[in-house]
Amino acid sequence: MPSRSTVSAAPFQPSRRSLLAGAAAGAAAGAALVGVSDAPGARAAESKKGGADRHVHYTSWSGSDLVFGPFDRTLDYTDPHATAGTPVTYEVATWTSPVVAPGFGLTELVASWNAATPGGSWVEVRVRGTSAGTTTKDYVLGRWASEDPADGGGIHRTSVAGQGDTVATVFTDTLATRTGYSLTDWQLEVRLLRPRGTSDTPCVSVVGAMASALPDAKKVPRSPNGPACGTTLDVPTYSQEVHVGHYPQWDNGGEAWCSPTSTSMVVAYWGAGPTASETAWVDPPVDAQVDFTARNVFDYTYDGAGNWPFNTAYAATRADLRGFVTRLRTLTEAEAFIAAGIPLVVSVSFKKGELTGAGYGTNGHLMVVVGFTPSGDVVCNDPASHLVASDDQVRVVYDREQFENVWVPHSGGIVYVIRPADRPLPPAPAHEPNW
Repeated sequence: MPSRSTVSAAPFQPSRRSLLAGAAAGAAAGAALVGVSDAPGARAAESKKGGADRHVHYTSWSGSDLVFGPFDRTLDYTDPHATAGTPVTYEVATWTSPVVAPGFGLTELVASWNAATPGGSWVEVRVRGTSAGTTTKDYVLGRWASEDPADGGGIHRTSVAGQGDTVATVFTDTLATRTGYSLTDWQLEVRLLRPRGTSDTPCVSVVGAMASALPDAKKVPRSPNGPACGTTLDVPTYSQEVHVGHYPQWDNGGEAWCSPTSTSMVVAYWGAGPTASETAWVDPPVDAQVDFTARNVFDYTYDGAGNWPFNTAYAATRADLRGFVTRLRTLTEAEAFIAAGIPLVVSVSFKKGELTGAGYGTNGHLMVVVGFTPSGDVVCNDPASHLVASDDQVRVVYDREQFENVWVPHSGGIVYVIRPADRPLPPAPAHEPNW
């Protein structure tokens, strides 16, 4: 279970992985890290940033590309977070992706998936790669079910700790190679698991992964204005501060719920939020969809609601939404999504004063980019805005250059892309497409 601590301004759900420069700077300044799943010093030491090029590549499969084999073997699994702790026998079917060679030596990879897991079924996503001509072991990137056992689901959804070896490790949801190592290619394996003797069969509709190798750049130049200047999407505003103290069993309540609060804003924008009957258990019933989302994205090993692919996987259970995790290179790329009517959840970190108007500092935080001013500054729904428990305070405008520099160098430009299946994505870059 990760340690918990408090920053002086406010505690936020950290982004954990490639906050690298921001986390290291915060630690050097004596700032406490909040809820990290791995020791921050060790995480910073494992930074593979280097060189001058920013490489990001995303590949996904869907539809007829996802043909699973038969349920022809069994696996005994003991849910480590179940009270009883007894093994259950599952039937297993497997799909293995083609080998993907992105054309550069990748140092980090984040997979994401959209799936339905009826009854007691669940899915597991694994990755392997090639380093110095040798195939690595399989690393587990997530064990996921849409519902917890208390709600009829198969397992407590969870990341898997303690997977590190000489070549790489997994930080919650991110495969990260060790210093001096990289992968020339990667390959996913997705397992469908259902209780033996049942017909509770999971279905995966989309699976993909973002591979990257990022430069050791502490600052990036202001990107050119793009096609969304003057456009702001009508995304509803929810404050995580409203939920402070709610349901502390899911990551200490709203004070750490920036990720589910941001995800719930985008899901509501698409008209796919939970119904009143689905949220009838929430007490007090203020912005109940946020509590509902936190419960349904919670990672029981990380002990937090900020697992990136768990958030997009949850979003994809709502109506006909699709979701994935990738990295963008610039705000110009982000503008392409806003121009297409698609808001973005972004991962940032900064010291107090580095983002004018925020009024706080954080070693990891999620917020929603909803638009751009005519001059190119960033319009955000910041769920921690002003540290005030009021939805009316969530909409803010941040300086473009400042915002780009608390996002791209710190998380590597991480975004959640959540949209209806029939909403086209903007054209991806021809060279190293990252969506």
